[in-house]
Amino acid sequence: MMEKKHQLVDNEAAKRFQFELDNGDIAKIEYIKAQEKIYLTHTEVPVGYEGQGIGSELIKQTLEHIKEQDWTLIPLCPFVAKYLQRHPEWKVLVMKGINIG
Repeated sequence: MMEKKHQLVDNEAAKRFQFELDNGDIAKIEYIKAQEKIYLTHTEVPVGYEGQGIGSELIKQTLEHIKEQDWTLIPLCPFVAKYLQRHPEWKVLVMKGINIG
């Protein structure tokens, strides 16, 4: 098993999952939680960290967390939707009736 490079933090006050990177930088996925559903609305990786797989790692750990919490996922963020297309094993988390290709 691959060691996790970053620690996922659920920053509920800011409504986001985040990785704390060097120099106080933060990679984040913003969310809205409502009645056992979680909407992932926006993913952001700071400039300078792009292309290192941080976004994908952040999404993967977020999906693992969502699975553990038994929430239903509604992926509104295109980056998350693209990840789900590339990793269809995670589509089981997605709310029925939502087509992400």
